[in-house]
Amino acid sequence: MNERLVQFLKEHQIHEVECVIPDMTGVARGKIVPRNLFLAEDTMKMSKAALMLTVNGEFADYERFAGANDPDMVCVPDANTIRMVPWAIEQVAVVIHDCQDFDGRHVGISPRAVLRKVLKLYENKGWRPVVAPEMEFYLIAQNSNPHEPLRPPVGRAGRTEVGRQSFSIDAVNDFDPFFQELSTFCEAANLGVETLIHEVGAGQMEINFSHGDALDLADRVFLFKRAVRETAYRHKIFATFMAKPMENEPGSAMHIHQSIVDIQSGENIFSNADGSASQLFFSHIAGMQKYLPQAMPMFAPYVNSYRRLSRHTAAPINVRWGYDNRTCGIRIPNSGPAARRLENRVPGVDVNPYLAMAATLACGYLGMVEKLQPSEPMSDSAYSLDYELPRSLEDAVELMQACEALQEVLGTEFVEAFCNVKEKEFETFNRGITAWEREHLQLHV
Repeated sequence: MNERLVQFLKEHQIHEVECVIPDMTGVARGKIVPRNLFLAEDTMKMSKAALMLTVNGEFADYERFAGANDPDMVCVPDANTIRMVPWAIEQVAVVIHDCQDFDGRHVGISPRAVLRKVLKLYENKGWRPVVAPEMEFYLIAQNSNPHEPLRPPVGRAGRTEVGRQSFSIDAVNDFDPFFQELSTFCEAANLGVETLIHEVGAGQMEINFSHGDALDLADRVFLFKRAVRETAYRHKIFATFMAKPMENEPGSAMHIHQSIVDIQSGENIFSNADGSASQLFFSHIAGMQKYLPQAMPMFAPYVNSYRRLSRHTAAPINVRWGYDNRTCGIRIPNSGPAARRLENRVPGVDVNPYLAMAATLACGYLGMVEKLQPSEPMSDSAYSLDYELPRSLEDAVELMQACEALQEVLGTEFVEAFCNVKEKEFETFNRGITAWEREHLQLHV
């Protein structure tokens, strides 16, 4: 057993350990085990089929990708991820596990393994990505009927938000008890949350993370979603990470800021010695332009995700890029040479963070190794141009399945398995009849 894990359990007098893995959808799967059993077992055995669960709890074609005999995999704790579960009644720890076969190789369809694979490609070039996610989400009133529209919650003033409260401090303060406890939980779990703002939508908030290693940030986002939901439950409200939860409100994104540093020197490879933008910077942008549409299922993984991507809603409809231009899918924030970076504005907040990080870095990597050239930057609104991103999950999956370059970087087995999960979810969605269909087709056609 890793000495760091042993020391943590002893220091914090841990009673139980949540042993978790992220599945394809980013849901935490695993086991809760007593401390002594965790120390004695060292690893956790779990059915590989757990990685092939859809968001609605069905198994996709697990026999094809996990094995016809439903075999186990070995889940190995990553000591760097151990944290307290701050909302637990007793002293409980959580540790994220890597999925391995019994020969020690990473399970290729594991989201964490996919991100590790992409980061290894960067390492082989002497590069290290630096990322910083921004996460938008909605606080909503508790609801038990999924057929009813969602609505904003009642704040401490005793009323729901009226009108748009963009960047309002008072609107955030209306939920002070929630945010104070969330801040306490995030600090106790060492999640590295920096700033909080009220976004455009009613009850819509945004949290920014400090920049750092991509795997570590994916872990933190994965755990942060659990912390937000748990805090909301405790305050008699819900928190949702749906990309488009309310019809007349804007959607929620997970914008990803990314730059690349040289491993040996620590210098930002997006900048030349004289402070100008490097060719690698422009090739990284070009790679995003070429491959973002083909990686779209990893940025917009559900049917609902595509409702967010529409004109004039602070969400991109194409892969144009521009300097400090929020209408573009790829925005270049104002910064000095050392902090030169780009912001991928395409991902919704409903993504699996490991896969979104892997995909955005894979697109930029391909641009750099292929020495691609970007289009001219946009100085006016990109909303005036045509759609360049897939308009539906079905179209996005077809594009991803046909992209050999992404399959090579992410792994053919993973791409096939992930698309299989998405196809299963789409098939299940299509069996449902929506309120729109009943309202407009029932008596009129």
